[in-house]
Amino acid sequence: MFEKNVLERGRPDLAVAARKRALELRAEKYGAGSEPERHCLEAVYAYEGVLSARNGKATRDLRTWQLIKRHGIIGAVERAVSREPDVNGYAALLNLGLEDYAFEEVVLRHADLFTPATVECSRTRIDGWKTPA
Repeated sequence: MFEKNVLERGRPDLAVAARKRALELRAEKYGAGSEPERHCLEAVYAYEGVLSARNGKATRDLRTWQLIKRHGIIGAVERAVSREPDVNGYAALLNLGLEDYAFEEVVLRHADLFTPATVECSRTRIDGWKTPA
């Protein structure tokens, strides 16, 4: 609601801040055990926002939630990054001002928790997405 109100009043900066705060609150509610886990959960919720906007209705990222259940939060992000990249997902996050919530960005922020291959894959993708075609 706050996001919609500030957008109507021409304050996209506050809309981005509202989106980010909503992601933080959802991750805290889930019960992340550490800051890296919280960042990973925020990324899941941000991607669900992209999916919901794309589908025109609330959409959960069931594949990633299944990975979280099987492998934990960090393990799920590791596996999510090894899937085919969703270039449109990154572009959508960028349009929302949430590019820092891409799984690859989270991996780079917490590189010590992920395999070198995952870190390198993340770095390569982010560099490719940020380089104009």
